[in-house]
Amino acid sequence: MTEIFFVKSNDRYKGFICHGHAEYAEPGEDIVCSAISALTINTVNSLEVITKDKFDINADGEEGDLSVFFTEPVSDNGNLLMESLELGLTTIASEYGEQFVKVEIQEV
Repeated sequence: MTEIFFVKSNDRYKGFICHGHAEYAEPGEDIVCSAISALTINTVNSLEVITKDKFDINADGEEGDLSVFFTEPVSDNGNLLMESLELGLTTIASEYGEQFVKVEIQEV
């Protein structure tokens, strides 16, 4: 299962952690893992190109781990990109089930 934790404070994103593999299908054929990867990687790329937001990123492809945490308050555009990521991942979880994808919001 892939677990995604969004960290927020006062409706502003602090970052997110994505951990594990969905195990919906065999590696290389897992459409759920592919969708999660596409959304998360595109969000990171968009944050880098579209915004001037500063963040730390850690990734381990073997373990299916990705974490992104802002080092300064997130911009409005960055927050919108994160909202879009949350929507996309929540939709995948609803469509395929929490046995494959679980999304949690942690308010700090």
